[in-house]
Amino acid sequence: MASQALRRFWDALRRQPAPGAVGEEIACRHLVSRGYRILDRNFRCRSGEVDVVARKDGATVFVEVKERHGESHGRGQESVSLGKRLRVIRAARLYAARRGLSEGPVRFDVVSVDWEGSRAHVRHEEAAFDSEGL
Repeated sequence: MASQALRRFWDALRRQPAPGAVGEEIACRHLVSRGYRILDRNFRCRSGEVDVVARKDGATVFVEVKERHGESHGRGQESVSLGKRLRVIRAARLYAARRGLSEGPVRFDVVSVDWEGSRAHVRHEEAAFDSEGL
């Protein structure tokens, strides 16, 4: 009896989208609609994580996606701290090295998905920070 309840609990957890998955999907749709080609999503390594890797106009674009429900913790773009930027940069360098992308231009964007009720507002800041995190 207890094992069936536990199995139902785990099955219910698996059916729920991961936190941020909806925001990342919206961000990817936004990027594709503006001519970006999505190369990868959720690249993780020991150094950090890159939410979306895309290409546009010959540049590899590493995108940090922030999703916010309400403004109590600020807008999504405002929440990308220097520490988070540095982790994204370290992960991006590893991603580029593993895939031989060191020759082309690289950019770091932030896409913010801010919810107001059931409506998502997408803000895309191109070149939000540089390879030094500034």
